Amino acid sequence: MKKEIHPTYYDNVKATCSCGATFEIGSTMEEMQVEICSACHPFYTGQEKSLDTAGRVEKFKARMQKAGK
Repeated sequence: MKKEIHPTYYDNVKATCSCGATFEIGSTMEEMQVEICSACHPFYTGQEKSLDTAGRVEKFKARMQKAGK
């Protein structure tokens, strides 16, 4: 590998989320700010919301339930 072309890697970088959670990661940046993390992401918290404007989700669930019988 060529020397002096790779960025400096920091092992203990403080990452701060907009929700207030902080954690340490490895990165080429000295400090990191993120908008969303596993503590506030709807997929990981189980509070996922789906936009249903025309009852599509209910129609799909009913159709899948009918197909399962």
